[in-house]
Amino acid sequence: MKRFGILVAGVTLTAFLTACGQEDEVPTEAALPEPIEVELTVPESADVMAPVTLTTLVTQGEEKVEDATEVEYEIWLEGKKDDSIHVETTNDKEGIYSAETTFESDGIYHVQVHVTAREMHVMPEKKIQIGDAVASDQAEVHESRDATDDHHHESTEGLSVHFMQPKEVQVSEKTELMTHVQLEGKALEQTKIRYEIANSAHDVQWVETEETKPGEYTANHSFESAGTYTVTIHIENDTIHEHEDHTIEVK
Repeated sequence: MKRFGILVAGVTLTAFLTACGQEDEVPTEAALPEPIEVELTVPESADVMAPVTLTTLVTQGEEKVEDATEVEYEIWLEGKKDDSIHVETTNDKEGIYSAETTFESDGIYHVQVHVTAREMHVMPEKKIQIGDAVASDQAEVHESRDATDDHHHESTEGLSVHFMQPKEVQVSEKTELMTHVQLEGKALEQTKIRYEIANSAHDVQWVETEETKPGEYTANHSFESAGTYTVTIHIENDTIHEHEDHTIEVK
């Protein structure tokens, strides 16, 4: 009887320890959220100075995303991305964000929407023909620009760069500099991204970034004095060497 009691106690203890072990198990991998999907709608063509409506539908699985942090259109004439303009959108609910704009001259224009929602960033791009322009006409513009700009790098086809412009930058305070980079609509990973920061006296500082998420490169920098700074984003890997300039006002 004594041996039987010891056996029962041993079985009970083993079962208890097994149950505790199962309760303490922690999943080794957290479930990843569904990616956001962005559907950009741009007319194929339009007349000069005619109102053009741009719309974007943002979804996550079956849900329509109405709480996007940023939805903004960037528009530029083919071959002149450095002269791009940004157009803010209206949240029309049901996941739709829209804007109306006009184009002042004939040309092939690029329309890219920058969407940041639920800690993800997507930036699809489409073209629109304005007036009587054809794509071949723009090649001459591009070649002419290359001939007069010694610092211009040939644009990498399908490369998209979006710099998150910081707001209210203060002297000596840490400022987060963040850039999203995609190639052919996919995050460009494991790429060397650096910031070249120059003040009005052309004093230059180089700042290395860290890839905090796929295609998202960040760095913290403190500006030593007030004024206007040029931040040049350098993007480099085995096949790409591009740069893009932005301006920051420090108070």
